[in-house]
Amino acid sequence: MTGALGLTLAALAYPGMLGLQTVSGNPSRIIAQTQWGPLTEADRDFVVKVRAAGLWEYPVGQMAVKKGTTKAVVTAGQHLIDGHAALDASCRKIAPMLNITLPNVASPQQQGFVDTLSADTGKKFDSDMANILRVTHGSIFNTIAKVRSTTENSLVRALANQANATVLDHITVMEETGLVDYDQVLFQQTTPPKLPASDLTPPPPPGGQPEVVLTPPPNATSTPLDLGDRPGATPAPSPTVR
Repeated sequence: MTGALGLTLAALAYPGMLGLQTVSGNPSRIIAQTQWGPLTEADRDFVVKVRAAGLWEYPVGQMAVKKGTTKAVVTAGQHLIDGHAALDASCRKIAPMLNITLPNVASPQQQGFVDTLSADTGKKFDSDMANILRVTHGSIFNTIAKVRSTTENSLVRALANQANATVLDHITVMEETGLVDYDQVLFQQTTPPKLPASDLTPPPPPGGQPEVVLTPPPNATSTPLDLGDRPGATPAPSPTVR
């Protein structure tokens, strides 16, 4: 038997709000019963959040490798590329098993971060990159812990385990740049801007659009989830450049 049991596309309609804020009106509401356990709104939104994070942090990692002026910033960029390529592969593995629609582009808010860093050069790029990424990783870190401690879905639990390790690594390498302004970072984490839902929501992919794949680096050290022994698991497509 393949695929998830008892899933309906209507129940898994694209989430209404994503980003750094709470995404669901009722996060604990069960939207589908699957062979891997019940799937809640929070579970579904978490999978989409992880995917959306990679869609903007991966290119920022590429920028850091090219534009970083210190070894620590370049190393941080390498960790972003490596970690998010593996997380992305995991999201693309479990999303079809749970009938979750994944975005192909980041949210407007997240794309704004990319645009800011694209325009930066020199030391300003180094500083902005370290602080923006430290804020965003610190914010999602709390979400990961909540999902990991509450989900009853084994696929979501496995993704949360991987995301926890990856985000902690990324927080650490940002701090190791020596550029993090902790007072400002903590203020931004605890007092996020009030943005409209449209700014926090990655748009659903148009029908028939090829799935964006984040290609792992040649020297990748992070690995996607191994779901080969789980019922209904299917191999992930081979990484390709799009």
